[in-house]
Amino acid sequence: MEKLSKKETEEKAYHEKKQRILQSFLGELDFTIETDEEDLLSLIDDMIQRISIQENLTLPDRKKLRKDIFHSLRKLDILEDLLVDSDITEIMINGKNQIFTEKKGKISKWQGGFESEEKLNDIIQQIVAKCNRSVNEASPIADARLENGSRVNVVLKPVALNGPIVTIRKFSDKPMNMNDLQAIGSFPEEADMFLKELVFAGYNIFISGGTGSGKTTFLNALSGYIPKDSRIITIEDSAELQIQGIDNLVRLESRNATLEGCTEISIRDLIRSALRMRPDRIIVGEVRGEEAIDLLQAMNTGHDGSLSTGHANSAADMISRLETMVLMGMDIPILAIRQQISSALDIIIHLGRMRDKSRKVIEITEVLGVHEQQIELNKLYEFDYDKKRLIQKGELIHVTKLQAAKHENLS
Repeated sequence: MEKLSKKETEEKAYHEKKQRILQSFLGELDFTIETDEEDLLSLIDDMIQRISIQENLTLPDRKKLRKDIFHSLRKLDILEDLLVDSDITEIMINGKNQIFTEKKGKISKWQGGFESEEKLNDIIQQIVAKCNRSVNEASPIADARLENGSRVNVVLKPVALNGPIVTIRKFSDKPMNMNDLQAIGSFPEEADMFLKELVFAGYNIFISGGTGSGKTTFLNALSGYIPKDSRIITIEDSAELQIQGIDNLVRLESRNATLEGCTEISIRDLIRSALRMRPDRIIVGEVRGEEAIDLLQAMNTGHDGSLSTGHANSAADMISRLETMVLMGMDIPILAIRQQISSALDIIIHLGRMRDKSRKVIEITEVLGVHEQQIELNKLYEFDYDKKRLIQKGELIHVTKLQAAKHENLS
């Protein structure tokens, strides 16, 4: 039998003590009476005071027990400590005892764990229920979100062989703006001013990048340049965007079909509905499949200034991926698809995650049109790995929207 360290022995003893006290407390609670958070904390204090002598509880023990028992009953149990840690950007739960966190791009194992798999399952059900979603053995995969907007992915048995798997992508309580991104070196000031003009003028912009490259954060920040009197409709699989400063904002979220008879509401359904809601601009959180054709058609029917994101390795690769996505939803000639893409998209901003874990704008590319059956791209900015900064490579060719915006401002 493996010998436990002193710290592990102390943690095990505390865990057993907490479970004993929690079970005793649950036996005393009257569940027929609705109890608010303040009343519950008061009851916990009374209980801890009564047993502190017999359990030989120190003052630090009392404070920790008060918090842990409350989190176990009303919050997300041990996850609360991880969620309030602003340095943690990702929480990865591989079963009840295997919890990993990401801080500043580095992954490490966390020493805590859930008391049982049943408790972890309870927390999972609590999370997905708040988003009106369900996850079980019949439908073992679900996407959800926390109250602060953090993204949650859940995979259960029998698909997950080593127990319930939960991945939480945390988002800051205070969304980053373009000034914040510029301050941490994501891109230079001249590119910031250029993008501000493009967004204000109503260029259709697509943000591409790999997993964890900061697409959602950048989209949030870029939306800060949208005129405040615009009517914006956001469409997402799981609501994550934190659009600030727009009063006329409509937020839509897709829904999966459920065993209880709820019909599926897809991203495609939401885009089509949004077109009847008099939007000035449509923002689709991420395009993954056949909804790409609906987004392109929306951009081609007068909804200038729309934004979206997608996974790709470069701006050129994003074009290829969009072609594939369109073919998933509609069987049309590839040339027609390329004409749709080149007519809809004005700018592609590609983000990358560097070896030092920082996130940078790698390229800003203009979509020109179709020439000899291929989509032409005009690279405006490109990251120089020797100089370690974004360098201007070309001039914007399609300036009609910019000129129109400047004329409106003058008039």
